[in-house]
Amino acid sequence: MAWTVEFHPAARDELAALDRPVQRRIQRFIDERLLNAEDPRRLGQALTGVWAGHWKYRAGDWRIIARLRDERLIIYIVRVGHRREVYR
Repeated sequence: MAWTVEFHPAARDELAALDRPVQRRIQRFIDERLLNAEDPRRLGQALTGVWAGHWKYRAGDWRIIARLRDERLIIYIVRVGHRREVYR
């Protein structure tokens, strides 16, 4: 089975607020890498601390923070932003 991607409404707003080239870069990463991955954990890194249980994915200087829902094979994106701001 293939993984699907869902966005938290705030993450969708964060993505929409970015410049068009950055939006395309992040969307291309999601479409070409995450959705085609057999196991999205191989592409990301587990987070710790207040973000424990979440995974981060790098698209250049931009980060995608997501929760993986194994029971339904969903990558639930909760934050999208620049690496210096996304963890705040």
